Amino acid sequence: MDMLSVMLSRIQMGATLTMHMLFPALNIGLALFICIMEGLWLKTNDALYLKIAKFWTKIFALAFGMGVVSGIVMAYELGANFGRFTYAVGEVLGSLFVYEVLSAFFLEAGFLGIMLFGWNKVSPKMHFFATFMVMAGTAFSAFWIMSANSWMQTPAGYGFIEGKYVLVSWMDAIFNPSFIPRFLHMLLATYNTATFFIAGISAWYLLKGRHLDLAKRCFSFAIWSALVVVPLQMFMGDTVGIEVHENQPIKTAAMEGVWETQKGAPFVVFAYPSMKQEKNLFAITIPYMASLINTHSFEGELVGLKSVPPEDRPFVPIVFYTFRIMVGIGVIFLGIAFYGLWLRHKKRLYDTSWFLRLCVLATPLGFVATIAGWYTAEIGRQPWVVYNVMRTAKGASELPPDHVFISLSAFILIYIFILSFYIFYLCRMIDKGPDKLLTKDAAEGHAFQYMTEIDKGA
Repeated sequence: MDMLSVMLSRIQMGATLTMHMLFPALNIGLALFICIMEGLWLKTNDALYLKIAKFWTKIFALAFGMGVVSGIVMAYELGANFGRFTYAVGEVLGSLFVYEVLSAFFLEAGFLGIMLFGWNKVSPKMHFFATFMVMAGTAFSAFWIMSANSWMQTPAGYGFIEGKYVLVSWMDAIFNPSFIPRFLHMLLATYNTATFFIAGISAWYLLKGRHLDLAKRCFSFAIWSALVVVPLQMFMGDTVGIEVHENQPIKTAAMEGVWETQKGAPFVVFAYPSMKQEKNLFAITIPYMASLINTHSFEGELVGLKSVPPEDRPFVPIVFYTFRIMVGIGVIFLGIAFYGLWLRHKKRLYDTSWFLRLCVLATPLGFVATIAGWYTAEIGRQPWVVYNVMRTAKGASELPPDHVFISLSAFILIYIFILSFYIFYLCRMIDKGPDKLLTKDAAEGHAFQYMTEIDKGA
């Protein structure tokens, strides 16, 4: 195998996944938020909740369409760039992807039309049911995708027959050792992303003095949500860390910058992990903390990177830094959540301008943390495409490097072009705000109509 082709194929798949992940990272959490808002409208008859639900539904629809288009490409890339991988594991992962389509994508697609266009065509309760099913579909989609990816991290329930990996136990394959904590960790990551996206947009409206009723309600809900989802995410992150230490100790070593197997390993706050010199340069450390974090014991033992040959190690600097980016953003989110609680207590939540600006700046951080965590997981698994079972080089297709480079360059240019238009239209929708976006479908008017239908027993 030409290792340049393998590396270019990996970069291309990484670029595609990065592009695609931006949209489910927002929409899974946004679907839950919309469902809650619509449910509160049905319960309270407060037209503001309906206005909120309809406004954010339009942003959800834009991201949903982008997610579908960017996700389709990956199926072709798997076949083209990693043909030997798909041949070998197709009977395992192919089945999980089919279940994702049948139980999740069809569920979303079946009810999405009602959610987007059924406000005047179905009863309020039926519309809420459609919104709920779309929300459930997004979560089911994450369930199956994370099951498939977790199988690549901790394969289980399989056998090897005539050059192919086949299923021996469905339950062991689906609920492989890393699946449950990784799924919950990813789900909470999307909730955090949506929470701070909503908080950032609402804070921007508050700073501009626009749509204050909607902005205050959304901002208040987002700050309350952050107080719940951020600590839960940190707890699940700790759970995932323990699981990784047990099942993928070399990944943990790369995350922590541990070169020698040792007990009481320090936490490296900052360093440059030199793969050539096999040590950390310019290190700032906290004694015993890496062992405490990963084993819950000050004297816990961490396996070092030197315990395996260099060819069995991931690219340490990327894993090391992306892990710290993810954790650092989590700490920022926790600080925002608790300071928001203090401002609420002081009745200054909506008029503390520096805090609102901070929330605006934090709007994209959920996406950054999610992608950084994904890089940590995927690059930390290398050089294995299926951990300790199949090397990435063995799963790659035999392609000339120049062919892969041409397709990679084309993909990057196209993605930049498409993403630019997405951001342009997203900013345009946010700038217009709910009043202009809902001109033809005024929330208050339909609230009156639906309340009348409810009164009649519809």
